[in-house]
Amino acid sequence: MKFVIQRVTGASVSVEGETVGAIRNGFLVLIGVTDTDTEAVADKMLRKMLNLRIFEDENGKTNLALKDVNGSLLLVSQFTLYADCRKGNRPSFVKAGAPEHAKQLYEYIIEECRKECGNVQCGIFGAHMKIELVNDGPFTVVLDSEELM
Repeated sequence: MKFVIQRVTGASVSVEGETVGAIRNGFLVLIGVTDTDTEAVADKMLRKMLNLRIFEDENGKTNLALKDVNGSLLLVSQFTLYADCRKGNRPSFVKAGAPEHAKQLYEYIIEECRKECGNVQCGIFGAHMKIELVNDGPFTVVLDSEELM
């Protein structure tokens, strides 16, 4: 499982010109799932993400987590995080999770996040989406379950 976490002052996702999710201060999280991922893997990734201290405190140090700043989440499924670009110029996506499996884990992640965070917005699984964001910093962190386990 991979999370690309961007600290934002605003982000939105739209499908066919209609906004389906929008947040202000918080994280835009792109989520990639592979077939070997489980709910246990998702739980570990969520704990790490939700406790990342990447918001500035009163002294300008990155000491505050999402909950400390009453931050929001915008969660977007993105199978292209598992693109394999080693051969040729056209990426292969064979490492991306099967759609049924990936959707189940994506929905699980959304529900678990809603237990921890007051405002959780999301994209639409499998849809062609347009994302707008203001990356704050910029501050982007990549979490890969293979590095956390």
